[in-house]
Amino acid sequence: MKTLITGGTVVTASETLQADVLVEEEKVAAIALNLDVQADRTIDATDRYVIPGGVDVHTHFDLPFGGSFCSDDFGTGTRAAAFGGTTTCVDFALQDYGESLRQGLDRWFEKGQKAQTDFGLHMIVREVNDQVLKEMDQLVGEGITSFKLFMAYPGVFMLDDAAIFKAMQRAADSGALIMMHAENGGPIDVLVQQHLAEGKTDPVYHGLTRPAAMEGEAVHRVFKMAELAGAPAYIVHLSSRDALDAVQEARDRGVAAFAETCPQYLYLSIDDLARPDFEGAKFVCSPPLRSKEHQDELWKGLAQGDLQIVATDHAPFNFKGQKDMGKDSFADIPNGLPSVEDRVTLIFQRVRSGQLSPSRWVELVATNPAKMFGLYPRKGTIAPGFDADIVIFDPNRERVISAEDHHMNVDYSCYEGMTVWGVPETVMQRGNVLVENDQWFGTEGGGTFVPRSRFQEP
Repeated sequence: MKTLITGGTVVTASETLQADVLVEEEKVAAIALNLDVQADRTIDATDRYVIPGGVDVHTHFDLPFGGSFCSDDFGTGTRAAAFGGTTTCVDFALQDYGESLRQGLDRWFEKGQKAQTDFGLHMIVREVNDQVLKEMDQLVGEGITSFKLFMAYPGVFMLDDAAIFKAMQRAADSGALIMMHAENGGPIDVLVQQHLAEGKTDPVYHGLTRPAAMEGEAVHRVFKMAELAGAPAYIVHLSSRDALDAVQEARDRGVAAFAETCPQYLYLSIDDLARPDFEGAKFVCSPPLRSKEHQDELWKGLAQGDLQIVATDHAPFNFKGQKDMGKDSFADIPNGLPSVEDRVTLIFQRVRSGQLSPSRWVELVATNPAKMFGLYPRKGTIAPGFDADIVIFDPNRERVISAEDHHMNVDYSCYEGMTVWGVPETVMQRGNVLVENDQWFGTEGGGTFVPRSRFQEP
């Protein structure tokens, strides 16, 4: 089937142009002005942006955490992503203690059978030993080319520096990318226990016990170790000016230092954690929301290139029945926020305000994620030969974000009542329409696993 998209403004990371797009056999076949071809279907994209499908490289579907599971599985989560203009998610497979990486990966492949969009997988490493290091090399050859390690959550995820350094050395040899959750977990754990002992149990203390200085220190340490190992490193969910300063310092030294931030750190703050009547629990995530002055620095980091990607760290837990497990202790509140459906539109708001160009917007939400995480040249832009993952985006349509009409399987929205402009009107995956005029046309299991190539600098 041939589909012709006419009259739109095609936006890629390198250019913005008036052009038609021809889709054939699941691929982009041609881009040109006034294409004169016969097509089975023509879509009028006048006054619309035609952009590549978004790539979210940080989601958690059906992840166990704190005695519960994220409320979105691969079926509901990828469907919500598509409604928001994201057509590929890279989720995190989890190794349990005492098991091989392969066992954890196979468990996630099974979960991924529900996916309604294409997906990839990273691997969370909870133990580093000779067998795990050998497996890392094997998985890279199978298209699992990135590994996440933690410097936080003692006794649950946290690894010591020796283990992290060994993994970095192995990644330097194999071409993999090490992804780091960078917070200094030791002092944070001390602060958590001290606050609880003093009866400080409200959600806001989740933020106050995880200070930005401990994120900045951990990021600095990551890049010192990565430099010694000769490996690139990538900071997930960077939240603070302190951490951004450490990234900038490393990049100025010539280190292969990269980082993402997330919409919550750009729009929400510790004031939300301090909302009364336990409402602050809705905003508990790690690293925590910071004071508002950090937001402008993060936006500058995105505009200037010190931050390469906007991902979501989508990890939804219902307010009723999950978040309220921490009613008596902020330490028992499941960590994570729902945002996979909102990312593309939220970042577009700074295109409207003039702080980001349309091309930089596409670069942050699609092209850089695809390049850095081995999905390029299949995903991440609109060009002949690429998958026809295409979003027709109406930049002028106004809407109010609300849990009443979002598609994430969670009972609240972090951005409830926020007025935004820009709606993904039509969303295509490999030429097949998933979303059109707020209607769903995808199928559970219709997504495919996409093996990824080794890391390349964007």
